[in-house]
Amino acid sequence: MQVRGLLLLLALILLAATAEAGKNKKEKAKKDGSECEDWRWGPCVPNSKDCGLGYREGTCKDESKKLKCKIPCNWKKKFGADCKYKFESWGGCSAQTGVKTRSGILKKALYNAQCEEIVYVTKPCSSKIKSKSKGKKGKGKD
Repeated sequence: MQVRGLLLLLALILLAATAEAGKNKKEKAKKDGSECEDWRWGPCVPNSKDCGLGYREGTCKDESKKLKCKIPCNWKKKFGADCKYKFESWGGCSAQTGVKTRSGILKKALYNAQCEEIVYVTKPCSSKIKSKSKGKKGKGKD
């Protein structure tokens, strides 16, 4: 009989823990002490150099917060890490400039970032000519 009581108590504890874990984000945000909904976030500022871990400051009315953020070290784009773009394929190589270009259309602006709707990026044309045939002649033929 005592085993059944222990199992019932354990089941109630698990049920309470599951209910607590299932609370939505709004309820958890209110525990944070902030009821402000119009947060303005600044750019991610790395702790050192121009990439890596850093902080983003946000303000809402008289409140301010800092969030941890990260700028990937291979992210040297002029349009910033908070602007996400969908890029087309690279265009052909320009004989005049020696570069190829592609455009990107804004997909998402994180933390209310000021992003351009369309951006253009360039890179030098490859000096190597890639051959399309990868197989060896006569392979498998006798």
